[in-house]
Amino acid sequence: MFVRIAGLLAITRRAPWRVRRQRAGAIFCLLTCPFVVPLTGLAQEADPPGRIARLSDAEGSVALQPAGISAWGAAQLNRPVTTGDRLWSDQDSRAELDLGSAAVRLGSGTAFSFFNLDDRVVQMQLTAGTLIVHVREIFPNQLYEIDTPNLAVALLEPGEYRVEVNDAGDTTVVRVSEGRAHAEGGGQSVTLGMQQMARFSGRDTVSYEGGPFGVPDDFDTWSAARERGLMNSPSGDYVAQGVPGTQDLDNNGTWELTPDYGYVWAPVVVMVDWAPYRFGQWVFIAPWGWTWVDDAPWGFAPYHYGRWVVWNSAWCWVPGPKHLHPVYSPALVGWFGGPGRRAGALGANVGWFPLAPHEVYMPPYRVSANYARAVNLTNTVVSGAQVTSVYQNTAADLHYLNARVGAVTAVPQNVFAAGERVRGRTVPLSAAALAGAAVAASTPPILPLPQSALGAVGAHAVAHPPAAYLNRPVLVRTVPPRAPAPFERQLSAMQAAGGAPLAPAALARLQPPAAAAPVRVLPRSAPPLPAASSGPAPMPTLAERERALQTSTLGGPPPEYSYRALPQDSAAAQTPPGAPPSGGSGRASARTDRPPPGTIAAAAPDSGVTRHNSAPAGERYRAPQVPHATAPPSYHPPAPAATPAHAAAAAAPAHASSVHADAAR
Repeated sequence: MFVRIAGLLAITRRAPWRVRRQRAGAIFCLLTCPFVVPLTGLAQEADPPGRIARLSDAEGSVALQPAGISAWGAAQLNRPVTTGDRLWSDQDSRAELDLGSAAVRLGSGTAFSFFNLDDRVVQMQLTAGTLIVHVREIFPNQLYEIDTPNLAVALLEPGEYRVEVNDAGDTTVVRVSEGRAHAEGGGQSVTLGMQQMARFSGRDTVSYEGGPFGVPDDFDTWSAARERGLMNSPSGDYVAQGVPGTQDLDNNGTWELTPDYGYVWAPVVVMVDWAPYRFGQWVFIAPWGWTWVDDAPWGFAPYHYGRWVVWNSAWCWVPGPKHLHPVYSPALVGWFGGPGRRAGALGANVGWFPLAPHEVYMPPYRVSANYARAVNLTNTVVSGAQVTSVYQNTAADLHYLNARVGAVTAVPQNVFAAGERVRGRTVPLSAAALAGAAVAASTPPILPLPQSALGAVGAHAVAHPPAAYLNRPVLVRTVPPRAPAPFERQLSAMQAAGGAPLAPAALARLQPPAAAAPVRVLPRSAPPLPAASSGPAPMPTLAERERALQTSTLGGPPPEYSYRALPQDSAAAQTPPGAPPSGGSGRASARTDRPPPGTIAAAAPDSGVTRHNSAPAGERYRAPQVPHATAPPSYHPPAPAATPAHAAAAAAPAHASSVHADAAR
């Protein structure tokens, strides 16, 4: 097996971007397979999905109808989009959804929704308009499906697909620029390959015809430009594949090498009183509950993955381990005050602060032990035993690095619950006020209001699709889940539960019996299969990912790996197992740090300091240190704090004192 891994590493460095990401997934699965052991008694089906879509671009008039809500509102950048959410891009408008492993782009006059979006299934409904879907990777156990009024289209391979539905809903045009798709409906079953196009007409009985592929239009050109921005993103070398919003870090900050955390990202320009989770709003999105939506154009990945820390007198984002598939969370913060908690001088306000590396995030409702560990171990370096102690409420007094004045943001509870923008509504804090308030790992049980699902920003009136588009039946191959639970029923159940968000199993009991839209299910037949290839191994489940993490880290110190290490050269393919590669050290060479383009204005000779343009009033630019070395050393994450059972095998992090000293500065 090690020879096979070495071969994959050798050819990955010279492969195209998308192929490199696929092969990285294959290497991860090969590495974790030996550690997979049975676990029982874990309710995986009751856990929220680990994947989300981010509204990454909205031009013109773009409307959103959250799952379980009857109202439409303005779609807000950085809004997480999930199962049951509907989008409408009006005339001369367009939008983009970033799933990390795929991008979904809506053209003018397009009615779209997610029938289902989780770790296995991406099922999309298109009742009118134009959709371009660019899939960057598909694991063999994953499904991508686009359902239209007369056709169900399964995307079988990574590639680019364009699907159009006319206003009458009786014609669907499918174009495959790259990849392979299977279209089925009305007695037709057609597989389309690269640079093929077909038009499907009719409803109950469908006819189809091929034709010229056609030249790109403005929508194709825009989509291609967006995709190139992602493919050429330097930040993709620092962040785990599958994290949405990675490319927006490029021109808004710099990557720096730190002795304690490896490569961290620091925003280039921020407000004077800026801190993470201070400029944005809280909205309520089931099943996660209170979710942070940031105002910054780059404000998605750093608020739903990784951790924040003060380093070199400035805030820096520390991404999760690069070699692991990420698990989404609504906001990685700790809390002060709230209903039923000791508030002290904080009064009727609620406060929060960003979690630092090695600190545990706790979901606000009951989840499986697998989920609690995976959502932490894929976003920071922490021991499974530490996660379990917080999850089971057996941990000693919790100490948080960022639970201090300057890092904590607080607002009145009514501002929080109404989904209002935090900026301008914060309350001043003192160390004495924080000392008298209870600090907690999970979200306080603040009951949402009817406007909490859209938030104050999204509540503005906006054009929404014609009723005919919303009520139009579609043809499906995969039976979609039932319609989302109405928000009013969720509020009643949460009120009875003391304000805490409902777990997915509890939400399921409130769902209507039918799907969110009328569907016609295709007769059951053999499902279309992706072409045989040397692509990635099946994507590990949440339980498999967590088992691999536990087995590989809890028996001793974390395995040594480099955030930036390049694969070994081709000679490694012939290296016997256990022997070091030719060249001596046995460790892959490190890659040089590449600050994103456009952030450096000038550098003083031999100063080691990057100088930026002068800051506008009210804003602060920081000058990150640039390493003199052309190839910085590989970074090895510190071992998590040892438990008694592992004290002999793993020492406590040697840098703990320096972390707290730097924060105090």
